[in-house]
Amino acid sequence: MSPAVQRTVVWSCRLALIGILLVAWVIAINHSKIAMFFLGSPKVIAEHLFQWFATGKIFRHLGITLLETMLSFVIGCSLALVLGLWLALNDILARICDPFIKGLNSMPRLIMAPIFAVWFGLGIWSKVALGVTLVFFVVFFNVFQGIREVSPVLIANARMLGARRRDLVRRVYIPSAMSWVFSSLHLSVGLAFVGAVIGEYLGSSAGVGYLILEAEGTFDIETVLAGVILLTTCALTLDYIITLVEESLLKWQAK
Repeated sequence: MSPAVQRTVVWSCRLALIGILLVAWVIAINHSKIAMFFLGSPKVIAEHLFQWFATGKIFRHLGITLLETMLSFVIGCSLALVLGLWLALNDILARICDPFIKGLNSMPRLIMAPIFAVWFGLGIWSKVALGVTLVFFVVFFNVFQGIREVSPVLIANARMLGARRRDLVRRVYIPSAMSWVFSSLHLSVGLAFVGAVIGEYLGSSAGVGYLILEAEGTFDIETVLAGVILLTTCALTLDYIITLVEESLLKWQAK
């Protein structure tokens, strides 16, 4: 089966699954008032989304949430890449820092959100700080393990050919760990959104999380689900962009 045919089959199945879920949703709310209360109406949700974009109301809120998410993602990933590479290449230092890093990772970081609000205020930086703590450890452990999994034979062969430490980092360690890195980046996108939205829940005057919180206060399930769908769509879009970058950078790998 050619790649083009495979893509067609995959997308056809995805659309069919979405169609089945929508039909089941409509049937459920048409036959049960309880289901209508908890699930809302797909038509009303679509109307909310259209109204948000038609009036421009959503752009300010979505822009703030996306800014918080992107800052969390970029800062968290950058710190994790640098620190993960550094510790993976310094065994003694890694052993010294090991219990501290594992201890920080074991902390329930979501309950740090109120503390970050006290430290950084109710602006975007308290949300970014929370997002960074969620993103950092996922990427860090993948980078650290990816570097440690590089074949000693490959390293020895590179040294025999005259590779210095800088050459090993650029030509051996980083390329070999790229699969681990991108695997963690896919997970980190969702976590960055989680950090931004939870931070908005706990204290903000704007953002998609703020709109969802307002709707929950009045049991407006359609608005809540409209916000969830919007955030999910944005997360999938960012994940797709990461996939494109991954495919571009890892063309050399055997499929």
